Amino acid sequence: MQLLEERIRKDGKVYDGDILKVDGFLNHRIDVGFVCELGKEFHRLFGGCGVNKILTVEASGIGIACLTAQYFGCPVVFAKKSRTSNQDAEVWSAAAHSYTHGTDHTVIVSKEYLGKDDKVLILDDFLANGCAAQALLDICGQAGAEVAGIGIVIEKAYQNGGKALRAKGIRVESLARVASMNLRDGITFC
Repeated sequence: MQLLEERIRKDGKVYDGDILKVDGFLNHRIDVGFVCELGKEFHRLFGGCGVNKILTVEASGIGIACLTAQYFGCPVVFAKKSRTSNQDAEVWSAAAHSYTHGTDHTVIVSKEYLGKDDKVLILDDFLANGCAAQALLDICGQAGAEVAGIGIVIEKAYQNGGKALRAKGIRVESLARVASMNLRDGITFC
């Protein structure tokens, strides 16, 4: 998506440790109008698939998922990284590693909010190694939910996540695919 690639070139910052910082418009401070355009594109890609739930992981995927859900007319469910005192006892759970934070979590979704009658679009801001996406796929499998596909805002195509998911036959649509990035040369898109 050219609009996204232009915005990444303009406002994205590459840091050591293979980090692309886009939090000024995507996932810390959210440019609502811009992210709505991303949501429209996800709807164009997946709109005919019968999606009735959008699933993401807290926290950075929530804004994107919510702004996209308005075009699908469906609710958003997000996997929580910790259990709260008001959390249902019955949950689906899966292990996930956060590339950006370098931490492991068990993510959980209440069984009340995801089940066999759901057709799910998984959304997230980044795809690197695919750990978060795989955890959400695992949760959908436990729930008996059908996965229409995975929508990613930015995929680090030089890492294995997207390749591994596609090799399993999962439809993955990334709005921007980064071929390479470094401090010297900047960002190259696929």
